Amino acid sequence: MDSRVSELFGGCCRPGGGPAMGGNLKARGAGGSSSCGGPKGKKKNGRNRGGKANNPPYLPPEAEDGNIEYKLKLVNPSQYRFEHLVTQMKWRLQEGRGEAVYQIGVEDNGLLVGLAEEEMRASLKTLHRMAEKVGADITVLREREVDYDSDVPRKITEVLVRKVPDNQQFLDLRVAVLGNVDSGKSTLLGVLTQGELDNGRGRARLNLFRHLHEIQSGRTSSISFEILGFNSKGEVVNYSDSRTAEEICESSSKMITFIDLAGHHKYLHTTIFGLTSYCPDCALLLVSANTGIAGTTREHLGLALALKVPFFIVVSKVDLCAKTTVERTVRQLERVLKQPGCHKVPMLVTSEDDAVTAAQQFAQSPNVTPIFTLSSVSGESLDLLKVFLNILPPLTNSKEQEELMQQLTEFQVDEIYTVPEVGTVVGGTLSSGICREGDQLVVGPTDDGCFLELRVCSIQRNRSACRVLRAGQAATLALGDFDRALLRKGMVMVSPEMNPTICSVFEAEIVLLFHATTFRRGFQVTVHVGNVRQTAVVEKIHAKDKLRTGEKAVGGAVLREKTVQGNAQQLCAPLVGSLTLQLPGLVCWREENTAILAHYQDQA
Repeated sequence: MDSRVSELFGGCCRPGGGPAMGGNLKARGAGGSSSCGGPKGKKKNGRNRGGKANNPPYLPPEAEDGNIEYKLKLVNPSQYRFEHLVTQMKWRLQEGRGEAVYQIGVEDNGLLVGLAEEEMRASLKTLHRMAEKVGADITVLREREVDYDSDVPRKITEVLVRKVPDNQQFLDLRVAVLGNVDSGKSTLLGVLTQGELDNGRGRARLNLFRHLHEIQSGRTSSISFEILGFNSKGEVVNYSDSRTAEEICESSSKMITFIDLAGHHKYLHTTIFGLTSYCPDCALLLVSANTGIAGTTREHLGLALALKVPFFIVVSKVDLCAKTTVERTVRQLERVLKQPGCHKVPMLVTSEDDAVTAAQQFAQSPNVTPIFTLSSVSGESLDLLKVFLNILPPLTNSKEQEELMQQLTEFQVDEIYTVPEVGTVVGGTLSSGICREGDQLVVGPTDDGCFLELRVCSIQRNRSACRVLRAGQAATLALGDFDRALLRKGMVMVSPEMNPTICSVFEAEIVLLFHATTFRRGFQVTVHVGNVRQTAVVEKIHAKDKLRTGEKAVGGAVLREKTVQGNAQQLCAPLVGSLTLQLPGLVCWREENTAILAHYQDQA
């Protein structure tokens, strides 16, 4: 939706400022929405009641595809009409991958007519019957009175329809957590996933750390994953009440998987790997209110922009600062976001209604950047972030998902484990196709450029058993007695029909984001592309002898040994230009991946 949503719901957030004034609105709970493509039978156009002296606010006309449905009223439908409405709801849920949003009291052309209290009650009752028929729940998101040339008060209602969990097919969103060291990333995730506020000394983050030195220093140096669930009614499902990960997955219709990344500069390689390898749907950039934009905040912001990862901002530790300090930090963020390199529209979230609108506009416009101000100690405004995460729809539509699922299977290997009584286990993301228990795949490339046959024994998603893995989903695959020594991070498991080929040359368009001196032939770099991290040497920059910060070029890359490539590749790197590299070792990547070249050093 566009700015007319803000006119409809008076409490909506405004770009670059606080909430708009006015609006008689009641926010009830939270929900989600998204838009996708697909066919649908046309419906009758709504009545055109325009042309009056004072037209009420309106929405854009209803789209034929997507998961947003307008209904003027649903009062006592006939059996035939009811079955048609149920079929229509199934379509909208399919478009939203289990979520749909109904606007009651709105005509198909977007005109806000509204309903009287009795008609609205009857319409919601019918909507509840429809949801029960398809195995879903409904949640009223918000209501608003409209002025439509009537003496009787009329209102419109926005309702979330969400499928009840069924056979592990919950909606899963991956959120990468970025920010400077000591900004409170792990603490915030601990509060969200454990359901308890922090004590001000970092108690909430202890369960997230993976190593002893992390606990001792209080700084994350590795990548960890935490889950937060929402059930079909929009209620939070986390580790509180002694729940296990399996119970969270079973009770949730929507899962948020947080990827906790390192904030210290010396762990920047780990942070880049998390962004390029785990394919996050969006990123959460955490900024401490008392320090503002400091340390690696700008670098993390630049990485998100270069990799085209949508992001929203959370200003933490507001309990430690005066209100003026928080406002100064927010203004600083707004200035940075509006700069030519960002071209973002900041939206300050201060109420539940703001959070609902921000989530919808964040999914529909890549330029919108919501800003939250909260505290992990006092819990101030923490519920607004939960509402936003619950409402946040998938950022890829169902048509793209279907196209990926129809391709041959390709699974990126990011982690390798040995589990007692299970054997070798690999973790990663399914880039394309469908993977089932018992599938025969090939993994590689090995040191000699070969691919080895293996069998998928079992699959787990979010620590729960799963029989089918679909494109875009992250999981762990048990490989039985397959020799772990033959595996390494950066490999791919693909369908034997893919027949991946080996090559020794790749070309890259590069843009030099930053370097203290010049970037020229002989530099040693580390290439981050997808799940591959590989050292390389710059062999040639075409058309130019050297590059400086901000300059572009176009070039090719010559590998020191061999590289595996599933298709004809072109690296769209945050370096642009003609570049020739040598890579020791065998790697594999996808055509559409964006690469990061880091750790520049002059080679003697």
